[in-house]
Amino acid sequence: MKRDFETSFTGWSFIVAALLLWLGWAFSPHHIGEYIVASDFAEIGKDVWYWIWMYRIHIFGWVTMGIAMFALVSITARKPYRVLVLPGAGMVIIGTFTLAIANAYFYNFGAWGVGQTMGKSAAEIQAFVDNILYTNQYVTCFIRFGRVFSGVGLVLLGVALFKWKIVSVWLGWFTAILGLLSMGIIMGIPDNYEIYKPMFHVKVIWLVMMGIMILKQGVNIPESKDL
Repeated sequence: MKRDFETSFTGWSFIVAALLLWLGWAFSPHHIGEYIVASDFAEIGKDVWYWIWMYRIHIFGWVTMGIAMFALVSITARKPYRVLVLPGAGMVIIGTFTLAIANAYFYNFGAWGVGQTMGKSAAEIQAFVDNILYTNQYVTCFIRFGRVFSGVGLVLLGVALFKWKIVSVWLGWFTAILGLLSMGIIMGIPDNYEIYKPMFHVKVIWLVMMGIMILKQGVNIPESKDL
């Protein structure tokens, strides 16, 4: 088992990502759904700067998750593990930054929209929302496929984790099952954001478990030069 500065950095990156993601979400005074609606601007406007800072924390959670995945790759991507670790982690990273970009859109348009809709009538606000409908739809697609891409990556990564016992076998299975559920819910039950909501919290739990396990046990990577 390898335990050193590299594994410590990787483990803490997973934990910090989980904290930023969840705390930014938990302490946000208002949550935007799968797309922006007219009522969002009034809710955000009640405490716009606090909302902005919580959203920044949440977005940096996705960024830190990307860092954690890159760090995991750096200590595990060698023969024969890399054939699954690299594409798996790569797809998770692609999905994670797709979600980060989508959330950055909500962050920007949410704050900007407060100023644009201030003092306007309900009809004028609805007209403003209708005007950004096409962008809204693109971002909704980004969110959905960011989850799907992450799900594909988690399946591949999970297989690598339990096949070679890089971490505890149960955590490898947990990773793969999380990926399958993420893909299944999005692809099998379209346009139902409420059903997917719990999966965000499950992903945060996964990040915490990965971080704790790597900090406590390190990673199982033989140092043989043949690998």
